[in-house]
Amino acid sequence: MRADLAPEIAALRVRGVKPGLAVVLVGEDPASQVYVRMKGQACEEAGIHSETFRLSGDTPEGDLMSLIDRLNADARIHGILVQTPLPRHVNGARVLHRVHPKKDVDGFHPENVGRVAIGDPGGFRPARPYGVQQLLLRSGVETKGAHAVIVGRSNIVGRPMASLLLQDGPGGNATVTVCHSRTRDLGKVTRLADILIAAIGKPRLVTGDMIRPGAVVVDVGVNRVPDANAEKGYRLVGDVDFGTACEVASAITPVPGGVGPMTITMLLYNTVQAARQWAS
Repeated sequence: MRADLAPEIAALRVRGVKPGLAVVLVGEDPASQVYVRMKGQACEEAGIHSETFRLSGDTPEGDLMSLIDRLNADARIHGILVQTPLPRHVNGARVLHRVHPKKDVDGFHPENVGRVAIGDPGGFRPARPYGVQQLLLRSGVETKGAHAVIVGRSNIVGRPMASLLLQDGPGGNATVTVCHSRTRDLGKVTRLADILIAAIGKPRLVTGDMIRPGAVVVDVGVNRVPDANAEKGYRLVGDVDFGTACEVASAITPVPGGVGPMTITMLLYNTVQAARQWAS
């Protein structure tokens, strides 16, 4: 998919436009630092201009807002991504809503949330659920008429994932059920799924006995669990218990290495889309 972007990036550069992405990182969260570094590397490989702004964890909210205002006005920057989580003293919603909707390549601004919900292709689809949808499409998983069960209702994954799967078009037309922490008898619901998407942030919550044999399982979760044998004292696991799930699923994504690379890929797609919209 990243290779598929090359001709479009080249065409934009002929017109004097080089897609540009600004990533804002506040604080020292280790996982965020790794993710930001991977985004910068992906941009460089794709021929996208990338700038990373690293701010200390005690940066006042006003200073962060001022930086976003400057980036909104910078013609070289077509997409802005504010890495989450943000420090407790910062109002995350207020900061994310400060990003210009036409530069909101993470798809968190209310304008883009609404446009995605009504199926407007001009809205930026959040990179993670967008990546899941493309993963299903390009792996030949039929969503039309399928029962998709999503475990998790966050604004980052669960809700926009439901919107994308419901839409009329490729990667859509599914019957969608959204589960959450208040769902009764979760396993009874997940066993109905043709496509099961776990995005609730609880390590190994979904076990093999909660999966219908032959179902497709997409694990969006990334959780740290203690592991005395690991070099760093921990290892990463998903929201699905891979060992038991892979015995019954027809296809399953690993953690790490599954949805993560797709998320970065869709961020590149959104940045190119933003550059195209600004150039038109």
